[in-house]
Amino acid sequence: MRDLASGAAGEFTGTTEFRADGERPGGLLHHESGTFVWQGVARPAERTLRFLPGPGGTADVRFADGRPFHDLDLTSGRHVADHPCSADLYRGEFHVRDADHWRTVWRVRGPAKDLVLTTDYAREG
Repeated sequence: MRDLASGAAGEFTGTTEFRADGERPGGLLHHESGTFVWQGVARPAERTLRFLPGPGGTADVRFADGRPFHDLDLTSGRHVADHPCSADLYRGEFHVRDADHWRTVWRVRGPAKDLVLTTDYAREG
């Protein structure tokens, strides 16, 4: 994570697990957990997203409570999605590098935010 306004940077290190969503047939739960370090302070962090099947291999990504987050179409290996959040706009760029690696870059802009959040995923095992 990089705050473009202040120059501050942070880092999240952890794991992501995909598993079947017992509440939504055909869906996946995406659970991230680990440690977020910001300005030298380490804190535990986690989140869960729901990936619901869409047409033609796409997904409808939702927060754990069911609120919409963004669409996702990785059939070409790349996708751009927007998520308005209050006065801020989150624009996500997704890039599949190969079967075991993908990257997301969220650019967050708003009255009080100017952030870049980059996440690299690598399959283990």
